[in-house]
Amino acid sequence: MDWYEKLSKYFPIEEMKSKEHMELLLKEKGDVYHKDEGPFHVLMYAEFDTFIFIDYVWVSAKSRGQGIGHKLIEKLKQHNKPIILEVEPVDYDDTDTEKRLHFYKREGFTHAQSIGYNRRSLATNKENAMEILYWSPSNESEEMIYEQMRKMYEYIHTYKDEEIYGQAYQPVDEVLTYNEDRESEDILAGLEQDQVK
Repeated sequence: MDWYEKLSKYFPIEEMKSKEHMELLLKEKGDVYHKDEGPFHVLMYAEFDTFIFIDYVWVSAKSRGQGIGHKLIEKLKQHNKPIILEVEPVDYDDTDTEKRLHFYKREGFTHAQSIGYNRRSLATNKENAMEILYWSPSNESEEMIYEQMRKMYEYIHTYKDEEIYGQAYQPVDEVLTYNEDRESEDILAGLEQDQVK
């Protein structure tokens, strides 16, 4: 199985970029967009001057519990920049969503409660609500995280979208909102305490 198959077996279709899109990013935006791959992991991320965006991280179920995910995040933390990522809200029918949130909570991530993020999937044409998590070495404000998400969305997510998919993603202003009074619970606070595995 190649790296793309591993990711597409694990991530829902509405969250997946096409292989062509990711290969174009690696080739044409290779100064920013990176793939870190090993026998038991695939990490796709974009590194800008002021932040890192984790696009996808996959760790083989066979190797879970060996600290691979932790090592990947640690390596990114050493760049000493905020790290931003998108997650699905907890879906109790999909135990992986809760496991992922537990993992990021243990790694010290915070839920950006004032950032709204809704985008239509070109694959399914359905609205897909996501939440933003971030880790910051120097207490960046959520407003700054929001500005960086906007930059990433325009630079990575929508790169050559019409050429690749035959249609465009929504403009950034329709997808990302910033509102300090947004009615949003902290998705990390609501997690059950980590059970000892």
